[in-house]
Amino acid sequence: MRTFDAFLKEQLQDPEFRAEYEALEPEFAIITAIIEARKSSGLTQKELSERTGIAQGDISKIENANANPSLETLKRLAAGMDMKLKLEFLPLEKQGVRA
Repeated sequence: MRTFDAFLKEQLQDPEFRAEYEALEPEFAIITAIIEARKSSGLTQKELSERTGIAQGDISKIENANANPSLETLKRLAAGMDMKLKLEFLPLEKQGVRA
C-alpha cells in the first residue's frame, strides 16, 4: 500500500500537476494556519463559532477548503482566538533564485 506522500511525490513529477498544486499553496497555508491557531487556542469549532458569531458549519467549510473566507471573516476568526491577523506579500522565487 502506498502512502499519500509517496503518491503525491509521484504526481508532482508531472509539470502540469505541479503547477496546479503550487497554485493552491496560499489556500492550503491559510487553512493550515486557521486550524493550527484554533487548536493552539484550545478551541473547538463550536466554541470558535460562539465567540465569533460565525456558524460552526461555515468554520468547518473553511477548514475543509469548501469555502473561501473574506478578509473580514479572517479578522473575526483571529479575534475569536485572541490573535491578530497578519498577511504578507513575499517576492516570488524561481528555481531557487529570487525574482
